[in-house]
Amino acid sequence: MTEAEALRALVGIDEGAAARAATALWEMWHRSGDREVDTLLREGVAVMERRDLAGAEAIFARVIARAPEFAEGWNKRATVRYVAENYEGSIEDCEETLKRKPHHFGALAGQGLCYMALGRHREAAAVFRRALGVHPRLQGVRHNLATALGEAVRGNGH
Repeated sequence: MTEAEALRALVGIDEGAAARAATALWEMWHRSGDREVDTLLREGVAVMERRDLAGAEAIFARVIARAPEFAEGWNKRATVRYVAENYEGSIEDCEETLKRKPHHFGALAGQGLCYMALGRHREAAAVFRRALGVHPRLQGVRHNLATALGEAVRGNGH
């Protein structure tokens, strides 16, 4: 399955095919084509899972320095920055991810969460809509979109 085929399957009517496509996309996105970079990425994920956020961010910075066109290096650093509550830094890394992989629904969803944390609900809603345009079955994103729209209507949305 190619990336284009997987993206098409996400919006298709076959729920099983969409689930398999999402898994396939994550697998594709985690392969840089450079074994050392892929090893570094896995190491960074393991460090992040141990909650060593500074250590994980440093490893993902090395991934980015070594393979700046590899979108997942940026996406993983965005995740660490989100968990560390560096929302502006995470948004910047999501943008870098999306420059390289415009259909990266993980980066879109994460960027939306950052905007929510900053109280920028209209921007969050726009990004959540983009994520659902790529992967309409993301129920958490659908819920977050409803929350963001509710906050924006209440005037809390910038």
